[in-house]
Amino acid sequence: MNIQSTAAGDAATPIDHARLDCLMEEAGIDVLLATSKHNVQYLLGGYRYIFFHAMDAIGHSRYLPVLVYEKGRPDRAAYIGNKMEGMEQQVNPFWTPTVKTTCWGSVDAAHEAIAQIKAIGRHGARVGIEPSFLPSDAWLALTAGLEDASFVDATGMLERLRAVKTAAELDLLRTASELITDSMLAVFSGHGEGAGKAELVDALRREETARGLQFEYCLITIGSSHNRAVSPQSWQSGEVLSLDSGGNYRGYIGDLCRMGVLGDPDAELEDLLAEVDAVQQAAFSKIKAGATGAEMIAHAEKTLKALPNAACNDFFAHGMGLISHEAPFLMTNHPVAYDGVDADRPLEAGMVISVETTMLHPRRGFVKLEDTVAVTDNGHELIGDRGRGWNRGQA
Repeated sequence: MNIQSTAAGDAATPIDHARLDCLMEEAGIDVLLATSKHNVQYLLGGYRYIFFHAMDAIGHSRYLPVLVYEKGRPDRAAYIGNKMEGMEQQVNPFWTPTVKTTCWGSVDAAHEAIAQIKAIGRHGARVGIEPSFLPSDAWLALTAGLEDASFVDATGMLERLRAVKTAAELDLLRTASELITDSMLAVFSGHGEGAGKAELVDALRREETARGLQFEYCLITIGSSHNRAVSPQSWQSGEVLSLDSGGNYRGYIGDLCRMGVLGDPDAELEDLLAEVDAVQQAAFSKIKAGATGAEMIAHAEKTLKALPNAACNDFFAHGMGLISHEAPFLMTNHPVAYDGVDADRPLEAGMVISVETTMLHPRRGFVKLEDTVAVTDNGHELIGDRGRGWNRGQA
């Protein structure tokens, strides 16, 4: 599967190598070794090898793609991949001048990376790596084979590189979000009393797959329960149903939550969802290029605290793109364990944010909206914004 350029570059390279060079300079990196599948995909302009899309293990080792990039020298870049990827090179050649599809495991890939760095004469280079995506056996091979090199964590630099999406990337995120919305609406309208959690999740999986998405997950609640795991519980008349799902379209993640009810929503349910939406709308109103995430969060939380069910509500926002939590990082340890290092940085046009408000009501259950928002020069674009009210189940 070769998905063509999703990043700004020129005819020779599908990435913005001038921006990459600048970020590498700021990070003190001479040669970059990208080893995560998402960053390799980005640097290759959209390509990810389908054989290892779901699982990396093979034989006694694992798949480890490596993109080698020397600062200022895209003409000396190399892609190191699995032996089977030679077929991909024949059909849709990679942009890197050097391609080595000779590896089966992680140590093989590390040795090829060492050879490439030595071939371009970068002895004693400051080598950027992704520690969380570099197996220990590959790391040991690198340190033994590049004794005079120093190693720098390139994770933050690569996050900054991906933070602002191009028009092509935004189109992919729009498509992912729209297809997830379509899939959820089909599940709500196509199921009724007695439908179990497993049945509903399987139905959503089929709907997303049929529309060209790779199903990633579905967190599901029914009735008064706040538990989002699949269980024997089934949907009953008058109960709410929440579907919170991520779907992958050509590498880009859509992540939305929509609400259903079996029957007509009563006045209390209408009010509860209106509270959740009020917090969402408050956040949307502060999203634009030049504003900060901290301003958006403060306004949303102020709105939340003034609502009747404030004690039950929670607000969260995070970046979206090739992975479900990426730059901009806006909130610290809430609910995931990373620091909101971008909260006080100005938002930039092209950034994409997931905005979510969750109510854990003691009687009516789990009520949530999660929306995907693209930052624009004049404000924001709400992506996949249908089905945000109460969606009726099958009578």
